Amino acid sequence: MNINHEKLWTKEFVMLTVCNLLLFLNLQMILSPLPAYVKDHFHANDFTVSLFTTVFALSAIASRLFSAKILEKGKRNFILFTGLILITLATLGYLWSGTLATLLLMRVIFGIGFGMGSTTLPTMASGVIPIRRLGEGMGYFSLSTSIALSLGPVIGSTLLGQSGFHTLVYATLATGLLIFPLIYPLAKKVKIPITPLKEQSATPQKAGFNKKLILPSILNMLLSISYGGLLSFLILFGKEVDLANASIFFLFNVISVILIRPISGKLYDRKGHVVLLIPAALFIITGLIILSYSTSTVSLAISALIYGIGFGTAQPTLQTWMIQSVTPQQQGLANSMYFNSLDLGIAFGALLLGQIASFSSYALMYRYSSIFLVLFIMLYAIYMFKQKKQNVTS
Repeated sequence: MNINHEKLWTKEFVMLTVCNLLLFLNLQMILSPLPAYVKDHFHANDFTVSLFTTVFALSAIASRLFSAKILEKGKRNFILFTGLILITLATLGYLWSGTLATLLLMRVIFGIGFGMGSTTLPTMASGVIPIRRLGEGMGYFSLSTSIALSLGPVIGSTLLGQSGFHTLVYATLATGLLIFPLIYPLAKKVKIPITPLKEQSATPQKAGFNKKLILPSILNMLLSISYGGLLSFLILFGKEVDLANASIFFLFNVISVILIRPISGKLYDRKGHVVLLIPAALFIITGLIILSYSTSTVSLAISALIYGIGFGTAQPTLQTWMIQSVTPQQQGLANSMYFNSLDLGIAFGALLLGQIASFSSYALMYRYSSIFLVLFIMLYAIYMFKQKKQNVTS
């Protein structure tokens, strides 16, 4: 049977993809401009600035650990709508955050809500994608995440620079509120996977843990460290090298992501992750090195295009690999671990790279961040060598 005959672009899949785009826009419109706002408005140092990325990420991680267990019990809609309500309340709270402590508290609440929402939506999406087109489908679905990761900072930085922080918050709030009328009918329509009684009585794996997810989670964390440096410090890097429009990096990045995602998704379905991950890491390393030497818009755009090819390939490849490694009932766990490793990498990257920048420069910081991609390649190469050895012996 030709897999292309299995319908992918159903109404449910399209609407879930749009909701995911809005959810991540709600995050990214604030996440990247916030460090610059905190540094200018509160005169904070690099460590304090990095905390605003870190506390959000750690809150989201803790929330997803809880959410994954609740999802396995079939209480998906409770997690989904609780998360969206918390996101809305925290976004409103930014308007009344006159101190660093209050603003940090809002980031914690936002992180908890975002952890719930970002675990639930991909789990719903993977449930409506034909199983034999999962790589292609998740590639398109996660394209919405990548578009938000790239356009969100551009929109947010523009609003902050031209209209101020309050206008940025209102725009972000409107983006989040749009999700409610779109997701409500889907919450009723998309089925919730429940473990059959026979499977429940069988000897299960340890709750909340699956060994097959460990390696792709580690790889995803290493991949995300450099992105933590981009989200937290790219605008500040632009000021350092006198590039006022540094945020256009994200715009050129999304162009590459949009172009490469359909290709990488189809390649995954035909060949698997083996043909994608190492080339993707090499593209990211190249992009980071070029970025670190950028002093013009042209070199910045070139670095973004190259980085986008790598990141746009690696990100959905790792997510699909993790989803395919578990049962349908554990897809919430797989998505939870995927996003937890993503946020852990961003949090660790913001803290570590922020410290490197405080003792050197933002340019040197980006060169150092490429070391984590070298480690990514080494770990994956070791894994593939062991897999090949096992196949030979068997």
